[in-house]
Formats: sequence, C-alpha cells, structure tokens
Amino acid sequence: MALRLIKDLVARAETPDARYAATTRSVLDKCPPCGLWVFACGAILWKRRFEGIERRVAKVRGWHRSFNMGPDTRYRGNPDAPGIMLSLDHGGQCRGKVLRRQPEGLEGALDNLLCNEPPILRAWLRGVTPLGEVRAIAFVNRRDLDAYCGGLSDAQVADRLAHAVSMWGSMAEYPCNTVLHLEETGIRDACLWRMQGVVAERLAALPVPA
Repeated sequence: MALRLIKDLVARAETPDARYAATTRSVLDKCPPCGLWVFACGAILWKRRFEGIERRVAKVRGWHRSFNMGPDTRYRGNPDAPGIMLSLDHGGQCRGKVLRRQPEGLEGALDNLLCNEPPILRAWLRGVTPLGEVRAIAFVNRRDLDAYCGGLSDAQVADRLAHAVSMWGSMAEYPCNTVLHLEETGIRDACLWRMQGVVAERLAALPVPA
C-alpha cells in the first residue's frame, strides 16, 4: 500500500505563519496613514515586542487591567502550577502606553507581535494621551472564551504568581517587571501594586535557595 500522506498534501495545511499573515493584513487594512498605534498594558511594556518611534502615556476607557488569562501551563506555568497573565477585561479604565510604529517595516513588526502574544482577541480602542486621542489596537479578553479565568480572589491569583514557573521563567517576574515599568512611566495601578505585595509575602515565606 502506497503512503497517502505525502508532503504535497501536508503543505496544504494552514501553517501558523499563514494564520498570522491573515490577521496582520486585516489590521493593516484598518491602519491610519501615520502608522499603527498599539496599547501596551502588560508585557508589551517591557518585552519590547513592538518598538515604536513614539511612546505616550495613555488611558483607555471601558477596559481594565487584570489577571484573567490562563491557565498557562507552558510559558511561565506548568500542569502542576499553572500560571495566569494580564489582559484587558471589560469595565473601568486602564492607564498604560501607546506605541506608534511608522508604516515602513510595519508588516514584519506586527507579524512578530502577533506571533508572540497569546491568541486572544484584538480590539481597536481610543487612547487618551496628553497630545490628544489616538486609535490603537489592543489585546483584550472576553468572558466567554476558554482563555478567560477571571473572578479569582487575590489570594488565588497570588498563589499562581508565586509558584508557577516554566521555560520563560517564573510568573513572579511578570508582575514585577510590569509594576516597575509602570512606575517608571509615572503610573501606579492600585490593584497591581496590591498584588505584588501579596506575591512578595508568599515568596518571603519560602526557603532561601542554597
């Protein structure tokens, strides 16, 4: 019997690159002539996945920053200690930064951003900045998605942040870096500030590594 699953047939399967390319094109089709603004409220602030020529402090309304995305059992968490990450959730408001990338080289930069961000929803939001409003794309979560795990208590979130670790490092590094970069920008998120204190208490109770 001849092998039926030949390479020519395998090549017809959609690759991740093809999926990201379609998303990139849909975003670029709605992009203003000045380039693309991206609203950063978590890891994009400090991972430098989208280097812009302009950065501004911005506030978006109708969304707030929260630990609602998970469980992460691969990047900073594992099956025994799943992690949880920040995303935008409905309601309230959020302060962060908007980053603008010029049209030149934008397609490649956006591909890189999409490939490295969790596969959740993207939304166009209005960011209020000291120099006026900008229309920016943001990564948001929705409560009917499998990736949504909001509604946990501070204690439950802190337990995950304090104990999860995997190939990208510890979950504790995630809120630490986010708080530091927000503080450098002059932003103090009360909920995130409270959470880093609770996580610190959990870690302080652990034995000092030999």
